[in-house]
Amino acid sequence: MKIKTITAIIAIIFMSNIYAMAQKTIAKATKGKFLFGVAVNMQQVNGNNPIESELIAREFNSIVAENCMKPQPIHPQEDKYNWEDADKFVAFGEKNKQAVIGHCLMWHSQIGRWFFVDEEGKDVSPEVLKERMRQHIYTVVGRYKGRVKGWDVVNEAFEDDGSYRNSKFYRILGKDFIKYAFQFAHEADPDTELYYNDYNVETPAKCDAIVELVKELKAAGCRIDAVGSQGHMHMDDPTLEATETSLMKLKAAGVKVHITEWDISILPSPYSGANISTRFTYSKEMDPYREGVPDSVQQEWNKRVLDMFELFLKHNDVVDRVTLWALNDSTSWLNNFPIRGRKDYPVLFDRNNQPKSVVADMIMMAKKYKKKR
Repeated sequence: MKIKTITAIIAIIFMSNIYAMAQKTIAKATKGKFLFGVAVNMQQVNGNNPIESELIAREFNSIVAENCMKPQPIHPQEDKYNWEDADKFVAFGEKNKQAVIGHCLMWHSQIGRWFFVDEEGKDVSPEVLKERMRQHIYTVVGRYKGRVKGWDVVNEAFEDDGSYRNSKFYRILGKDFIKYAFQFAHEADPDTELYYNDYNVETPAKCDAIVELVKELKAAGCRIDAVGSQGHMHMDDPTLEATETSLMKLKAAGVKVHITEWDISILPSPYSGANISTRFTYSKEMDPYREGVPDSVQQEWNKRVLDMFELFLKHNDVVDRVTLWALNDSTSWLNNFPIRGRKDYPVLFDRNNQPKSVVADMIMMAKKYKKKR
């Protein structure tokens, strides 16, 4: 009996290893559960670093552009659009049979000052701003109609306390600017998915405000398919409990959740957030791993990754996409945010484009969870 039991255990382990070998990427292991994507830059799209371009094509089934589709790069002047980079980005995704995500249509940051002022530099009227929004969204969404799976329509409209951000959009149009953006995007491409995207969605007040927004948009007849929770995390924040609670609140509101910009900083944090206007002064104490991460700290980071990844798998009926906000540690924005010149290790591939040990564990973990959709 014992021999049979041991033989059975060995067989199970053997079959598990065969499964892991067959599913060598996280994207394959999570197929049918959620998309697994990455943010890409133009160096990677253009093939200037072939290793990184090939890695993106092999390891991920969804991509989003770091910058080239944001309002400022794509529409720097009222009568000028820059299509070259965005065209290449979309073609790159199509070539690799990846779901292409458009990021983003309306954002208070990385948008030209001209968008909000007249020839005299004074704020435009609500009617003028609304029309500029319509023209921008119709033009950008219309150009890629049928080629982009979904758009981050509005990005970061709330403060962490749940109040509306006092942006130019809000000061001129009030909260209705969000509704108009979703209406225009749907009119421009009725078949594309539409998302609202923000950071610190795990914060209760902010999550509640987003839930209320979802309800208001639905009541107004607007399409909204998912809320993007950026997922810029630290070693102890947000908690698993807070993250799970936010998933459940958004599920109850009738939308999917996308983890849109996932990374986990291993460095000490001077604050919690992702407001790109916030900066802190460099100090060695805040940059402790320039010569490498100690094994004990690396194991803590690995566990943090696995705990969050398991939560996403557990709720794959609501989590529809998980996207890393950098291909490797060297290309991560966290090397320069919120403190310039640090050395962070926040994503799944190292500075030599090699998968960290946690990747194999993630693939094995993914097989334990059934599709819930």
